[in-house]
Amino acid sequence: MSHAIALATTSSLHDRWDALDESRLAADLDRFGAATISGLLSADECAALASMYGDDRHFRSRVVMGRHGFGSGEYKYFAYPLPNIIQTLRTAMYPRLAGIANRWNDAMGIDVRYPKTHQEYLDRCHAAGQLRATPLLLKYGVGDYNCLHQDLYGEHVFPLQMAILLSQPAKDFTGGEFVLTEQRPRMQSRPEVVPLRQGDAVIFAVHHRPVQGSRGVYRVTMRHGVSRLRAGHRFTVGIIFHDAT
Repeated sequence: MSHAIALATTSSLHDRWDALDESRLAADLDRFGAATISGLLSADECAALASMYGDDRHFRSRVVMGRHGFGSGEYKYFAYPLPNIIQTLRTAMYPRLAGIANRWNDAMGIDVRYPKTHQEYLDRCHAAGQLRATPLLLKYGVGDYNCLHQDLYGEHVFPLQMAILLSQPAKDFTGGEFVLTEQRPRMQSRPEVVPLRQGDAVIFAVHHRPVQGSRGVYRVTMRHGVSRLRAGHRFTVGIIFHDAT
């Protein structure tokens, strides 16, 4: 599969994003801490992105999860300049999520506010020494999983991120469900399993999100991971909006 397939179709991503029901997206994020987008990428785009994994020219580093206690499997961080489709996803989505992020911070009493464009936000990250690209491509095989975690990377953390499933469930793999947990104050954790098809995206809270309680808004802690793969191989692309130190 040629990488050109993915790179040639990035202009249409803006149209796909503009067609989304943003009110539904915001409502789901407020209620569950996650929202899905059906068919954000085509099957050809998914295959083209997954095929990049074997070409290290696209990446700055490779992480084997088992060596660090992160789980089992591996992933690679893309290097700057990012592939066109990754760059387009990042820049097209950020302005639509910044308003939700600012509203959440206001509700939680956090003073940080996010600028209108992603480049302005990256300038803020880079001024603080967060210079390394964070979008990544993850690869899972039989028995692999990703422990519950948060992708923080430095002082500046954008509170929403996205993962897109590149493989086809039941055909390419079984198991490997995307999982979220929500730790509520003085309560047990709440799990959320998000079903995804090939090309579907999930947008979710990175670290904290506000929840309306009977006595006002309180802050909950979010973590995400992937359950054990039972068969096949699973590829996912992760879009993180802050850069790393």
